[in-house]
Amino acid sequence: MINGIINVYKETGYTSHDVVARLRGILRQKKIGHTGTLDPDARGVLPVCLGKATKLCDMIGDWDKSYQAVLLLGRTTDTEDTSGKILSNARVETDQSEICDIIRSFEGPYDQIPPMYSAKKRNGKRLYELAREGIVIDREPCPVHIHCIEIIDVDLPRVTFCVTCSKGTYIRSLCRDIGEKAGCGGCMEDLVRTRVRDFTLTDSHSLEDIEHAADADRLDKWILPVDSLFKDHPEIKTMEKTKKLLMNGNPIPVSELPPCPAADFYRVYDPDGHFIGLYKKNTHKMRIEPYKLFFDF
Repeated sequence: MINGIINVYKETGYTSHDVVARLRGILRQKKIGHTGTLDPDARGVLPVCLGKATKLCDMIGDWDKSYQAVLLLGRTTDTEDTSGKILSNARVETDQSEICDIIRSFEGPYDQIPPMYSAKKRNGKRLYELAREGIVIDREPCPVHIHCIEIIDVDLPRVTFCVTCSKGTYIRSLCRDIGEKAGCGGCMEDLVRTRVRDFTLTDSHSLEDIEHAADADRLDKWILPVDSLFKDHPEIKTMEKTKKLLMNGNPIPVSELPPCPAADFYRVYDPDGHFIGLYKKNTHKMRIEPYKLFFDF
């Protein structure tokens, strides 16, 4: 079984689940998970976790992400992108300077109403399932954070911009809100996810390339080991006398560890150098405790 993370370039037309299903066939293993939904019409970076690394799916899904988007002003749709049913068309009265100011005004925290065509649940049912039945319900705003917006090109009614944002941000809804503030409406015409923390568009691989690499037995160079995601945390290589505690998933007293720098979290390895997991320091009890384990005990 392959254990690690691969940076997949999700192409237009695929759902995130489609990517996982295709990879299961290519790699001939079931234990695979994606790290956050990317709309079928969008493309770009989709880190996929393999084997033991599937325990990382929730952590990676919480990371900030970067996108390049094209906003089409003057049109609203039921899906908040150009693939949906047109709800309204309006003349764009704002000029280039005004629309740039409006877009930049969204930097920082704001409460965003998620789109009806989304995977969020209400009473156990996905919103997009309700939307397909013609049901539109009120949605509670969700707090999101737009860390940075860079305007790349303005050719009204279209604006191309890059955005880095928090987990839970819908770029379609950001385009909707910009259009609403501009007084003409707006929707998303194009979307590329360019980064998920250290995973970038440049380093991503198409499913076709992954399949060819797997057939040629040269896929290893594209698989990142689990511990590489925790490289910012100090490493502890435990001693033989604590091996029983380690193998049972128990906390380890600081007094039983080799000297190590002060930190909140540590990458912990067994005496033979095998990665065990991420441990958290408990200063009060003077020990390190398992936070996320990846070793099969």
